[in-house]
Amino acid sequence: MSNTLIHKANGAGHALPNLPDYDATRARFSWALERQALRGLPGGGLNIAMEAVDRHLQNGRGDQVALRCLSRGGAAREFTYAELAAETGRFANVLRTLGVQPGERVFSLLGRVPELYLTVLGTLKAGAVFCPLFSAFGPEPIRARLELGGGRVLVTTPTLYRRKVASLRAQLPQLEHVLLVGEDADGEDTRSFGALMAQADTGGRIAPTGGEDMALLHFTSGTTGRPKGAVHVHCAVLSHYVTGRLALDLHPGDVFWCTADPGWVTGTSYGILAPLVIGATLIVDAEEFDAERWYGILQDERVDVWYTAPTAIRMLMRLGDEVPGRFDLSRLRFMASVGEPLNSEAVIWSQRVLGRPFHDNWWQTETGGIMIANFAAMDIKPGSMGKPLPGIEAAIVSPAPDGTLAFVPDGEQGQLALKTGWPSMFRGYLGEDTRYRTCFVGDWYLSGDVARRDADGYYWFIGRADDVIKTSGHLIGPFEVEDVFMQHPAVAECGVIGKPDPVAGEIVKAFVALKPGFEADPALHDELMAHARKRLGAVVAPKELEFAAHLPKTRSGKIMRRLLKARELGLPEGDTSTLENT
Repeated sequence: MSNTLIHKANGAGHALPNLPDYDATRARFSWALERQALRGLPGGGLNIAMEAVDRHLQNGRGDQVALRCLSRGGAAREFTYAELAAETGRFANVLRTLGVQPGERVFSLLGRVPELYLTVLGTLKAGAVFCPLFSAFGPEPIRARLELGGGRVLVTTPTLYRRKVASLRAQLPQLEHVLLVGEDADGEDTRSFGALMAQADTGGRIAPTGGEDMALLHFTSGTTGRPKGAVHVHCAVLSHYVTGRLALDLHPGDVFWCTADPGWVTGTSYGILAPLVIGATLIVDAEEFDAERWYGILQDERVDVWYTAPTAIRMLMRLGDEVPGRFDLSRLRFMASVGEPLNSEAVIWSQRVLGRPFHDNWWQTETGGIMIANFAAMDIKPGSMGKPLPGIEAAIVSPAPDGTLAFVPDGEQGQLALKTGWPSMFRGYLGEDTRYRTCFVGDWYLSGDVARRDADGYYWFIGRADDVIKTSGHLIGPFEVEDVFMQHPAVAECGVIGKPDPVAGEIVKAFVALKPGFEADPALHDELMAHARKRLGAVVAPKELEFAAHLPKTRSGKIMRRLLKARELGLPEGDTSTLENT
């Protein structure tokens, strides 16, 4: 790990941080007090869409742009908060016209198009449950999730429907309505999204949902091949509000850009809900990654807060230090990273080249929101996840065979656990109560991630519990090895696994993708191995290194170590439905 310490920003020329003093904010924090910032529904109910959209009409933000969608062709489509309230109310009425009842599931299979955002918020207004699907999914993972989730409605495009869904209809008797976005949307067994919207009224009530009513269903992949449907409820909106303010430092009126794919949890929690709850303007780009386009968006849209993935940051780093200098990024106040641990070199690079650091944070589909973060007014230890959010109690634990937990001292590795009770904690795996209960010991949620806490209270990611490498009696976290490789100027990406060995139990093997201009030759192989041994020592450094043109990654940017290991050992690959096309 890097020994560089990046000191907190002084805030000159920008809004002061929402969390100016970490310890003082933690000491006085109360979920009940934070709840007072939300309006709620008559009779004490709570609805995410009400807090994200309609509440702002009563706060005087009706004319502010809520959503600005940038198309592939360059045109932009805007919605003020008042317009978004009307259009999402219209979609809620479409669902009611179709007979969709509260609690029934509405799925989307869409990219970052305006209709996605109307679908999400309109579904929640109707009291139904929203579930996103990756637009890059093939037919089988789509079928499995629609079947497991009991999908009643699917919103998609004609192209995606023809290629991926049409052949499945006979296997999905519960899928009653398919709404197609765009031209050529009429069909025998489909309905036109646009036509239905044109026929529906913009008014209407918001369903009287309670805080514990199911609102969101997010599928997360498991190593067994069977996806898990994590259930989230309407009171999760309180976590969206708090974490958006404190972890991402969002202020009302900020321009916010989250590059996450809408098919996974970040694309919902922070690509849609959190910025809207706070009253920001959300930038959406329909295009995939393009470095100059991205820098241009940051400049032209005058983005205040940017939330992106380590994979994208590494791709920006690959292109060198000169490109960002051609753009005016002075408006950019806060940058954060999500999806997998952020290598220390990326934090140091961003401070040096962009003039401000990326702030890593940690959370999971199951937590529903950010749990541990590097805050705007806090020194950063590059490579660290940061400290727990106010209102979140974290610990490093060691589960015992008798069902109890031992708390691990600072500096030692153990499993990262969270004290239950935060608003966005998942309430179950759909239809899998036993699987859900195994995630908890007493009042503690076991994350399945191995980490350590240092003497200053910063948390450091080691790896997934099933990723940690045991070699000659030593426990080695793959991220620590990957981080050292990432500090070498030739390395673009690195994935590390444990490979079975008859003597050591396991040895460390590294897979390395190179930056352009570097050749995968024996000399560079030996140089990288020497670099690792010098930084890590003989015990921790890899015994094998293999060059790869690309590393398998999920669409959310996580390097799939289990897939590297399965391919290395000739084992079944399990669920690869979230695999990025590389």
